Amino acid sequence: MSGHQCTENPPHLDPNSGSGHVEKLGNLDTYVSGSTHSKLGVLLVSHVFGYETPNLRKLADKVAEAGFYAVVPDFFHGDPYNPENKDRPLLIWAKDHGQEKGFEDSKPIVEALKNKGITSIGAAGFCWGAKVAVELAKQKLVDATVLLHPSRVTVDDIKEVNIPIAVLGAEIDQVSPPELVRQFEDILASKPEVKSFVKIFPRVKHGWTVRYNENDPSEVEAAEEAHKDMLAWLIDYVK
Repeated sequence: MSGHQCTENPPHLDPNSGSGHVEKLGNLDTYVSGSTHSKLGVLLVSHVFGYETPNLRKLADKVAEAGFYAVVPDFFHGDPYNPENKDRPLLIWAKDHGQEKGFEDSKPIVEALKNKGITSIGAAGFCWGAKVAVELAKQKLVDATVLLHPSRVTVDDIKEVNIPIAVLGAEIDQVSPPELVRQFEDILASKPEVKSFVKIFPRVKHGWTVRYNENDPSEVEAAEEAHKDMLAWLIDYVK
């Protein structure tokens, strides 16, 4: 998350975006989408720009349309990274919003989903959120996970995962470069008992799945391909 790629193409946040609504879940304001009667939940953990990112909410709606109860919590408590605040660059902001705290905040979310009658939960983490998602996987607090252009996820993290995991990386990524993602792939390949899927998308940059330019057909196509892969993984292993 230390690289500038984490902050490129900042989204225009919109608290009214998406077809779902915001409610309290596990003490966090949370965007929710999907049927409350679903027994299958998906926790989407955002990048540093937070849960009001329109493309992220649109993706949550897509997950909901597949039959899941999709939730996007505000892990930053109303304080997402703001690139216009020059007095608080990313590394300073991150001191108040560590991924370790994000993981701790995610535990009540998981419990709240279970209290709603949800019996199987998947996690998808984007950049900052991928570290939270991999911690959930390591502790087996979810049934499957997807890491999308992860930040600060290490080889040791991947070694500790023993649930179905997919990693979607970018060819142009200084945060988790292809060489690191291939290391993840090698580790997972050495554990055939763990279902895994690793893919490096050509010609795209870190953050492409939620910070794409809607007016660029090639960017939209690459993002939608990743969304399709993510959703297929969740459908296969959250059931």
